[in-house]
Amino acid sequence: LQHLTPEGFSLVAGRFRLLAEPLRLQILNRLQAGETSVSQLAADIGTSQPNVSKHLRLLIEGGLVARRQEGTSVFVRVADPSVFALCGAVCGGIEKHLLTQARSFVRSASS
Repeated sequence: LQHLTPEGFSLVAGRFRLLAEPLRLQILNRLQAGETSVSQLAADIGTSQPNVSKHLRLLIEGGLVARRQEGTSVFVRVADPSVFALCGAVCGGIEKHLLTQARSFVRSASS
């Protein structure tokens, strides 16, 4: 981060904005298992295909997801697997925070 320009910080902030939507995180989580069609992705995460397509467009523009067309079907996959390291770090931090809160709650409830 020390060598980032203001434009670089703007790109980083854009990446975080992409990940700030729960449905996009669900999409990425499903794509961690591998490439799938857009229709299957919508079915897997329990939402409509137009809704998935709207979020996929943003993920594709942001460079996190790639698409390919085969006949009339569109298939998507993760284009930047480094996103999983970022999500793992955030999830690990949240898990640690929740465990600390739970321990504090148990201690205060038993007092």
